[in-house]
Amino acid sequence: MSTSITSSGPSHHDRGSSMPPWLPRAMMLALWLITAFGLALWLFVQLQALLVLLLISLFLALAMEPAVNWLHRHRWPRGPATGVVMLLLFALTAAFLSLLGSMLISQVVAFVSEVPAMARTALDWVNATFDASYSPTALLSEISSASGLIEQYASGVADNVWGAGTTVLALLFNALTIALFTFYLCADGPRFRRVLCSVLPPRTQREVLRAWEIAITKTGGFLYSRALLAVVCAVTHYVVLLVLDVPFAFALALWMGVLSQFIPTIGTYIGGAAPVLVALVEGVWPAVWVLVFVTVYQQFENYVLQPRITARTLDMHPALAFGSVIAGVAVLGAPGALLALPMGASLQAFLGTYIRRYEVADHPLLPADRGGGKETQHSRRKGEAVAPDGAGEAGNDPLSGLQGRDGPQGV
Repeated sequence: MSTSITSSGPSHHDRGSSMPPWLPRAMMLALWLITAFGLALWLFVQLQALLVLLLISLFLALAMEPAVNWLHRHRWPRGPATGVVMLLLFALTAAFLSLLGSMLISQVVAFVSEVPAMARTALDWVNATFDASYSPTALLSEISSASGLIEQYASGVADNVWGAGTTVLALLFNALTIALFTFYLCADGPRFRRVLCSVLPPRTQREVLRAWEIAITKTGGFLYSRALLAVVCAVTHYVVLLVLDVPFAFALALWMGVLSQFIPTIGTYIGGAAPVLVALVEGVWPAVWVLVFVTVYQQFENYVLQPRITARTLDMHPALAFGSVIAGVAVLGAPGALLALPMGASLQAFLGTYIRRYEVADHPLLPADRGGGKETQHSRRKGEAVAPDGAGEAGNDPLSGLQGRDGPQGV
């Protein structure tokens, strides 16, 4: 009597064709990740304008924080201190723009009216110097046609009152949004940092607060140092242009001061070209003296004035500064050009705090450097953050708020 034994387990074919138990879970996880990434990308695109306004507000708040902290140390609440600083900055900006607007507009209008005469004088000088025969009539006709196009465009813009009004309202709304976010980010700075640090482990808290302190130092230092350098540059060039009797001295000096300080590397050449060209219309020697002064002043600024002002605020290589501006424009457009330098300086200082430096071997390609040597003070021991620019230890960090001295601050 024979008995047949039937296998109750799955056959080899069933085992090969069945789905692994982890595969459905992995597929669902991948689907959720793709969905979350797509949703995050969509939200980023939709909120890009708001994020740019927040970024501008953050850097303005970082730039204002040293002044607000100084008032807070003198028994001012952070809310009123922030309001006073913002009102003072607004009053100075409004006074400067009103003074600038009246003088600049009058000089620009006079300059535009003098363009044909300047062009004729310059053309006569070119013909006499280089034995050329350029026709003043053709040049003046080109200038007149260009002026006609400009007037036509201006009249078209004036007719589109609705579009111009909408643009003005949008700019006003953006300005008010930036002012509101800047006020709260600066007034509630300690509370915001405390909330942020409350979800981080202690060691990460120290790193975040150190990065925040570096950002405040570099951002405020950038704005203050550049504004001071721009004022000095504009005033000195204005005096020299007045002495040389160059027309439109105020507008040209302002042009030189702003462009040379807030556009790295090439701003100096762009800003200096306009005074030289305008002085050339008055004669060769005024243009030569303007060119000599611009060159000498830039050397004085680069090697004497700027190192003393920016030694502890914004010490960046010109090539790195220029590359930062290009990257900022590519990412954020016009706001990126202004935010690139403080962001680059903050990143450079933060990385320099934690990068270990060693003694460099002697080699013909490596000339002697006074800054070389053994491992610098920027190297860090395990679990210890080194404060940049002679700042105190993390335990005495005025930004941390972890010792409970400042506590949450109201507005």
